[in-house]
Amino acid sequence: MSDSDIAIVGTGPAGLVTALAVAAKGHDAALIGPRPRNDPERPDTRTIALFEGAISLLKNIGAWQACAGDHTPLEAIRIIDDTGNLFRAPEILFEARDIERQAFGYNIANARLVAALFECVLAQDNLTFIETSRVVDVRTHDDHVEIELEDGRSHRARLLAAADGRNSLCRAAAGIEVTRWDYPQTAIVCNFKHTLPHDNISTEFHRKAGPFTTVPMGGGGGGIGADIGADIGADADAGHMSSLVWVEAPGEADRLKALNDAGYMAEMETHLQGLLGSVTAIGPRAVFPLAGMTAREFARNRIALIGEAAHVVPPIGAQGLNLSFRDAAYLADCALSAPGNSEGKHDPGMQSVIDAYNDARRRDVESRAWGVDLLNRALISEHYPMQFLRGLGLHMLHAMPPLKQAAMRAGMKADGALPSLMREG
Repeated sequence: MSDSDIAIVGTGPAGLVTALAVAAKGHDAALIGPRPRNDPERPDTRTIALFEGAISLLKNIGAWQACAGDHTPLEAIRIIDDTGNLFRAPEILFEARDIERQAFGYNIANARLVAALFECVLAQDNLTFIETSRVVDVRTHDDHVEIELEDGRSHRARLLAAADGRNSLCRAAAGIEVTRWDYPQTAIVCNFKHTLPHDNISTEFHRKAGPFTTVPMGGGGGGIGADIGADIGADADAGHMSSLVWVEAPGEADRLKALNDAGYMAEMETHLQGLLGSVTAIGPRAVFPLAGMTAREFARNRIALIGEAAHVVPPIGAQGLNLSFRDAAYLADCALSAPGNSEGKHDPGMQSVIDAYNDARRRDVESRAWGVDLLNRALISEHYPMQFLRGLGLHMLHAMPPLKQAAMRAGMKADGALPSLMREG
């Protein structure tokens, strides 16, 4: 049986970042899960928008430079009211320069981010990668957690960071319950090429069915050129590639999913209203129903929840992975706060650490989940008072620059003080 101070279960972006964050704070750590791979038959073309704090975290754990060339600055966010409501809100452009920033964050190819993080994991002396197809059992004890792997091996840790997804085995082992809810919506995501430049602006069309959101990509990001059979180079693509999250009612999403590429592109162009010119090519389409979930506790019985093991939010405002990165950074700080014993050894899974992590994550996660839920329900609501209040809020943001600037700052940062690894310098 192997052992470590902290074990991280899950090798997605949240688990990889958590492993690097706790290692950066000096803990002996083990990352457990399958080796990240990008299947050439089903390439990962997803992109992830990361805000300022998440970028600082990547820099502080030594992973940002490895992402070079695969990130696109998000210099502005445009909101267009396409609801058709009687009380129509004005178009709003949030510009990073208005709050003394070059960009709100960066859009990064998920495959490149995962590859960069995994490269950093393998380079860490105090971080061991334990490859396994899956974890089959987790048992909690007074002074440790025991993790059983599919091949019969086991690992023991004082603290387990559960980054094993929304159906987390580790969360169940901790005895943590969750609150779940569904939305009458389905999201369709893909990458696409277009004839007009995106100018590093992300655009959200607010529609009654849900948001229709484009996020700028750099040329060749995430392998899109190969995925859609493009024959032009990355330089020619620069500024003319974007990712799309298109939210619809489930029946309409099924209809769109069944369209051939030409039919789908024609419908995209209609909703884009000429904003990016003509759509010239699209990548593979992925479809998933929208749902929400929050854990009722964020740590218990020496197990701390990370990422979608702790929270699931709709793809509105790019909150999901930014929340997960904050989970990682806060856990690294909380684990470091454990006092040493007579031999100078720390116990990162002791109750004071569990309590500190719960306190650190509750307000941030619950406020973000509540805020995203409110925004989404206000958008799809058929009630005129709700439509009026939503439109009024956007009118106020448009008319009052200080309020608009405050909203931009609030959207980028966590509630309360940032964890140390998310601070610049």
